[in-house]
Amino acid sequence: MPSDSLFFSDEQQQRIIGAIQQAETQTSGEVKVHIEKKCPTPDVMDRAKEVFLFLHLHETAQRNGVLFYLAYEDRKFAVLGDQGIDEKVPGNFWNSTKDLLREYFIKGQFSEGLAKGIEEAGLQLKTHFPYQSDDINELPDDISFGQ
Repeated sequence: MPSDSLFFSDEQQQRIIGAIQQAETQTSGEVKVHIEKKCPTPDVMDRAKEVFLFLHLHETAQRNGVLFYLAYEDRKFAVLGDQGIDEKVPGNFWNSTKDLLREYFIKGQFSEGLAKGIEEAGLQLKTHFPYQSDDINELPDDISFGQ
């Protein structure tokens, strides 16, 4: 299996980054993707929370950061939104996004699934956190890679 940064081809990475940039044209929310081979904790949500803090997603002005986490060898993933999102959306807000990701991931289509999931999240967040003309990109749109 390739190293984490080589898991996706350059073209696949650009597709994911393009989806992040497109989603962020519709919402003031900040989207990050983190990829690693294995989830180092038993609970994927615990790991997603660690990565969320490490990537400073909790430091956005409106607390509206979103993390897409994937541990591809373990076949684990999580979508985690910050406190500002959780305060405004219903408890099942991320279910359709997770279902969409799962559909693609089951088929081994990780980059396609991430791109579609990010697009879906952008559309959903637009309702609660619409893009503002003075919006600034608070976090880089690149993909981060783990251990």
